Amino acid sequence: MSGEENGVYDRPARYVNEDTSHTTERELRGWYSYGIAAEVFAVAGVGSFLPVTLEQLAKERGVRRSDGVTPCVLPPNVTTTAIDGGKALVKLARRAVEGADESQCIIKPFSNHSISTASFAISVADYGTYRKKLLLGFGFSGSLACSLFILVFPSIYLLGPVLVVVGVVSLGSSFVLLNSFLPLLASNYPSIREQEATRHASVSSARRHEGDDQKFSKPETSSKTTSPALTLSTKISAKGVGLGYIGAVCMQLISIGLLLGLNKFAPSTAVSTRLRTILFFVGLVWMLGTIPCAIWLRDRPGPPLDVSHRRSQSHIRRVTTYITFAWKAVWKTVKIAIQLRQLAIFLVAWFLLSDAIATVSGTAILFARTELKMDTVPIAILSITATCSGIAGAFAWPLLARHFGLRPHNTIVACVFLMLIIPIYGLIGYLPFVKAWGVGGLQQAWEIYPLGVVHGFVMGGLSSYCRSFYGQLIPPGSEAAFYALYAITDKGSSAVGPAVVGIIVDRVGSIRPAFAFLAVLIALPIPLLLVLDSEKGREDAKRMAVRLGKAGTNGGDVYALEDDGDEMGDEGAALGLLARDRARSGQ
Repeated sequence: MSGEENGVYDRPARYVNEDTSHTTERELRGWYSYGIAAEVFAVAGVGSFLPVTLEQLAKERGVRRSDGVTPCVLPPNVTTTAIDGGKALVKLARRAVEGADESQCIIKPFSNHSISTASFAISVADYGTYRKKLLLGFGFSGSLACSLFILVFPSIYLLGPVLVVVGVVSLGSSFVLLNSFLPLLASNYPSIREQEATRHASVSSARRHEGDDQKFSKPETSSKTTSPALTLSTKISAKGVGLGYIGAVCMQLISIGLLLGLNKFAPSTAVSTRLRTILFFVGLVWMLGTIPCAIWLRDRPGPPLDVSHRRSQSHIRRVTTYITFAWKAVWKTVKIAIQLRQLAIFLVAWFLLSDAIATVSGTAILFARTELKMDTVPIAILSITATCSGIAGAFAWPLLARHFGLRPHNTIVACVFLMLIIPIYGLIGYLPFVKAWGVGGLQQAWEIYPLGVVHGFVMGGLSSYCRSFYGQLIPPGSEAAFYALYAITDKGSSAVGPAVVGIIVDRVGSIRPAFAFLAVLIALPIPLLLVLDSEKGREDAKRMAVRLGKAGTNGGDVYALEDDGDEMGDEGAALGLLARDRARSGQ
């Protein structure tokens, strides 16, 4: 497909069935819609009501240690006051230890397992129409799992963790797929196409007049300017983050109102029933938000994947082949990432930065509970405060970057420097004159709320800028595979910082010394971010796409799912980084 469409330059397709149609506002609304719906589950579900619901279900199933029969929480229709949960109940999934107080409650049967999430590698999404199909599949599966909590009674509470695993894996996987659409939406936007057409025309004209193909073999770019596609991608990403935060805050407020209403008008219902009702509506919102995405978001298919030679195999063998193919593609994605210097530098910086983000959040909550003696309600208010500040940050950072002339990676650095305020403020509590004041350096509970505003404002910028900047460093045609690597890097680092903080607290007996470690951890990625060059990374990614595309083609247009072959051919097939040979297409 080439030529003009509605007066806008339409670039030639890089492979068979590539959708080069222009991005419309309706398609963007479909993309935003799913982001809002998924963020609602991430904040109101995973971040708020899912842990509380699991704990409450376990409590209502628990019995007193003294006799192993008396319920820890009596049914609402029983007039006897429920056993004091603050003293009588143990934490979720924690068995009573020998010698413990006989008034403690134990949960039978429930073993000590924690629920964690790892990013799901979805390399096959880069082929055909799998990208959108998988996105919708994970969206509807996760929302259904959340809504099914309405049927999880205390007697079958073990079903709860299973639904949580399905919901969290679906959420993480769908975010990977949603992010993979971002570079495609930006590169196909009409204004970007117009600028591409202008540059294409100017280069062609210069070649004709100068007759110097070597001189104009590639467009001139400046490392001091930001590409229009990256600017637009950042704008779309920032708006998506802001709208997602708005949806999450609205759902939080609606959930709190629903919970208060049920407490007032249906006081005889069990606490877990009220919580399960909220989760039902959270899942319903996620499901409803997926529908506009299904209708408005285009497929944007990747290169075709030839599986004809697999049709003679059994169903189990084909499934096994796809799984093996996906995990081989993950490893090959890593090898390609190492060869792309700018992308590799960013991933190392993102590994350190995401670890710092996770550690700051967890340490702040722990400090609030233990050092500042804050209970659940003030901490919930802190969470809402930070989220509201994140909304402001998502929309404000693009304006600030434009006003001060900051390039995207410099904006990320500015966010990191601002985050340094949090640990530094905690450390000034060691100064003798600050101690004498009795305020400052996080000596009073109210001081953590301004820091929550800072954290939220920073996160609004980082969430939008990091994913859009990374999208420009990805070889075209392999968005899903590389965003899966982005998510793996994010989640894979989230245990390092908290583990170090745990060691510090265990050795010292206080959380405040951990602020020094946090300051160092936050500062570590700054030198790496400063040396990044987005334009160079973008050109490297394009060259890699062409290089691997020519090596891994099957007839030039279709990409085969092979078990064996030379290394470069496997990488081209596995990653979907195949661009049509311009010589064959007459370019």
